[in-house]
Amino acid sequence: MAEPRTAALPRVAVIGGGITGLAAAAFLCGAAEGPARARVVLFESGGRLGGKLHSGEVGGVRVDLGAESMLARRPEAVGLARAVGLGEALQAPTTAKAAVWTRGALRPLPAGQLMGVPGDLGALAASGVLTEAGLDRARQERAARFGEDTSIGGYVADRLGREVVDRLVEPLLGGVYAGRAEEISLRAAVPQLLAIAQGGGSLVEGVHELLSRPSAGGPVFAGLPGGIGTLPLAVAEACRAAGAELRLDSPVGELRRTPQGWLVDGEAYDAVLLTVPAPVAARLLAREAPAAAAELAGVEYAGMALVTMAFHRAELPAPPPGSGFLVPPVDGRSIKAATFSSQKWGWLAESAPEAFLLRTSLGRHREEAALDLDDAELVRRSLADLREAVGLTAVPYATAVTRWRAGLPQYPVGHQDRVARIRAAARATGGLALAGAAFDGVGIPACVGSARRAAEEVVTSCQGQGERRENEDHD
Repeated sequence: MAEPRTAALPRVAVIGGGITGLAAAAFLCGAAEGPARARVVLFESGGRLGGKLHSGEVGGVRVDLGAESMLARRPEAVGLARAVGLGEALQAPTTAKAAVWTRGALRPLPAGQLMGVPGDLGALAASGVLTEAGLDRARQERAARFGEDTSIGGYVADRLGREVVDRLVEPLLGGVYAGRAEEISLRAAVPQLLAIAQGGGSLVEGVHELLSRPSAGGPVFAGLPGGIGTLPLAVAEACRAAGAELRLDSPVGELRRTPQGWLVDGEAYDAVLLTVPAPVAARLLAREAPAAAAELAGVEYAGMALVTMAFHRAELPAPPPGSGFLVPPVDGRSIKAATFSSQKWGWLAESAPEAFLLRTSLGRHREEAALDLDDAELVRRSLADLREAVGLTAVPYATAVTRWRAGLPQYPVGHQDRVARIRAAARATGGLALAGAAFDGVGIPACVGSARRAAEEVVTSCQGQGERRENEDHD
């Protein structure tokens, strides 16, 4: 009979160094919560960590060049920030008064709405976002059947009219997914509406009741001084301190399943946790998990460009109002949103009082031609829209254009069923888990929650494999 093996932590390869991969590494190595449950090696194909959480300097001012905030009323990202020592640094926006640039004017984003779906028709009317005809149609709410899933755009248009979708739902969804309301799954993208839709009652009254429930309190969103891009750097530092190995400029070329676990470019591991975009995961799993790979290859992505501009505050007659504005695609503008960063974040105004930073975004699913324009043209188009929207005539003293090609996964009708099939195929393969924005939500808390779930899966898988080996040793 063979000698029993001594207990040892399993060796896990985490592939992908965005916030999902870093969070997964932190949960496994004990950096986010102890004790350590695995020896972690993280592979990142590029030269930096953090993925779409990325900050840099524009005109000598540190600012986010990717995601700029996280949802604070979900606990996952806030908990991770606290675990790596950033909890006290989290800050709420100085102002959250956003507008919609539509029908030739800036109009306040109506209060009492959920992803553009109104719960207060009085506030909707007062905002001026809709025409009188659009308001009349919204007031004449119609019944609509709801099965397992449908597009949020189609469902809301049936209930409240096309204009609610075009001027409210579409721009709000565009800010999150850069997608199309007519294609995005209600069940996957706005699950809060699911019970309302399935219940068959008034959609407006259901949203009103949902928004009237007592909440945990506190700000809805939070940022960090220096940018939310400081979060992945802090997580990485905590992972290294806990013994994780983080390999930059290390693209993975091949995954092979073995009776003992996995080979990652020939190197042995007990399990693999994939946090790369779906097309990359599809390529890596084509041999060992073809069913999962086929489903992953069907996930579509949208690209977008962010144009960040720095102005001398003294050259602005008055700063633009509020935190920024959204632009409905139906209005035919170049930009889809603008964020007045120095208005929105107190830490930015304090760190650079003589500068005024703002940014615009361009591009959405199947409309990514803007990403191929040169930087100067993207700046020119942004300034032209800003001039018309808020009367901005100043010239920026510094600009930066960040292109996120295939940056945002799309959640079409049936997306959750696809995710379930992918995960079933991964479980059948053994020692394999997947996490990230393509599966459980595109926001930072959703990605952190997805990482925790995947970390639990690989630990459970490794424990099962260890028990099988121990039984073999005793046979």
